[in-house]
Amino acid sequence: MSSLETDILIRGCTILPMDGRRVIEKGLIAIGGDRLSYVGKASEAPGIGAEKVIDGRGKVALPGLVNCHTHVSMTLFRGVGEDQALDQWLEETIWSLEAKLKPRDIYYGALLGCLEMIKGGTTCFADMYFREDMVAKAVEEAGLRAVLASGIIEAGNRERGENLLREGIEIAQKYHGSAQGRIRVSLGPHAVYTCSPDLLKRVRKAASRLGVGIHIHLAESEGMGKQIKERCGLTEVELLESLGFLGSDVLAAHCIHLSTSDMRLLAKYGVKVAHNPVANMKLALGNARIRELMDLGVTVGLGTDGPASNNSLDMLENLKIAALLQKVHYMDPTVLPVRRALEMATIHGAKALGLERGIGSLEAGKKADVILIDFRKPHLTPVHDPYANIVYSAHGEDVDTVIVDGKILMENREVEALKEEEIVEKARRTVLNLMAR
Repeated sequence: MSSLETDILIRGCTILPMDGRRVIEKGLIAIGGDRLSYVGKASEAPGIGAEKVIDGRGKVALPGLVNCHTHVSMTLFRGVGEDQALDQWLEETIWSLEAKLKPRDIYYGALLGCLEMIKGGTTCFADMYFREDMVAKAVEEAGLRAVLASGIIEAGNRERGENLLREGIEIAQKYHGSAQGRIRVSLGPHAVYTCSPDLLKRVRKAASRLGVGIHIHLAESEGMGKQIKERCGLTEVELLESLGFLGSDVLAAHCIHLSTSDMRLLAKYGVKVAHNPVANMKLALGNARIRELMDLGVTVGLGTDGPASNNSLDMLENLKIAALLQKVHYMDPTVLPVRRALEMATIHGAKALGLERGIGSLEAGKKADVILIDFRKPHLTPVHDPYANIVYSAHGEDVDTVIVDGKILMENREVEALKEEEIVEKARRTVLNLMAR
């Protein structure tokens, strides 16, 4: 067997490749450039040498976690407007603060969020916000992978919708494929209730022309859904179908208040769903029927939502809550078992973003997006089932090493890609300045 030239070797780890139901003990992962060149048992590996060797003993390797829905710059609003209903939270608290945001605020908020995600094992995220050029700058500096959707919101102001659509198109043209291919761009119409049918049709047409996806909030609020039904005689999903909006390139966040017919339409058109259990609970929006969506063949990824409606970007925390919520919703402990739950945060998350050919599982030839979780902890001992330990016992703080595109962003909990103390201090000062306005 011929030798492989590699840059990084991870030796002695347990590997959860997420390409089936395998668990590889005493594994070895070889990384050459930005790709995985070997994933398997160390005893079966060809002769491999590398400049950098990482000791994986006592650690579990898995693909980097994929956060399918967030508004990362809203780290600046963490803890603001607590214990409010969605409409009050948006209209009285968040939108008034966002009106005061400057581009540099969005940049520092995004940089803080990228730092938090690296420390929690998230290597790729789907974002929706304003001035995504500032988020792109932060992503490039952090070394993460992202799908960035420029937020488009009309809310009765047609000129505003036009301007934001134009900005979204410009950002797609400039940043899609940037950062050595780590950044992709979508268009982000906020929701059916904040975008007119005409604007939604124009977004659909622009996305198809540009060859980019669409990221939208869907069936998030029961009250807003009822308003759409009263106005149009259709559910939100039915309205989008009537506009020719639905397609396999659409990522729909939340999807809580869906009829069975709505779910079948999402499955029919290949729409992907981003499930946000913590934010759904916090704003008392309801609980999405994830088992039924999955049973219909809908790809469901996991998201945190923004740090203002979740307060955390910890995907491992969200994993546990996602699994538990489905069990209690259906009153069935067999719903969303641990392996399927972890798929939502890895390979199914990658599929939801259209990135499954490159990321989401550890397979030779795929991008080298790898995390190591340190299992040498009291709360992760013993290990009867590593999947169960990750879903039910692990926290973001247990992530030891993060590699994206073959580059080490964090090792031994030390972030190499960013200056942690400096970013935290700049974010703190940014918030003080913002609140003073």
